Amino acid sequence: MAVRIRLKRIGCRHRSAYRVAAMDIRRARDGRVLEELGYYDPCNANPDLRIKLNQERIAHWLGVGATPSDTVRNLLKKTGTAAGAKG
Repeated sequence: MAVRIRLKRIGCRHRSAYRVAAMDIRRARDGRVLEELGYYDPCNANPDLRIKLNQERIAHWLGVGATPSDTVRNLLKKTGTAAGAKG
């Protein structure tokens, strides 16, 4: 099974928020997830609360072969995660 770490859209119209999730690559964007790994809220006024990631679990998923999407890779780089530098 190919696993990808990608964003799952939540929130309402014109107020998007996203969950960072490990998903089977064949699932729909908002489909069933294997594990939720954090969130990304680009509309949050407080920059400290825009991104929250579970670094330990992301490292685990990357260690077992999961690949991050381009957007998630950029978020990992932004938060300073060493896993973001790999991709």
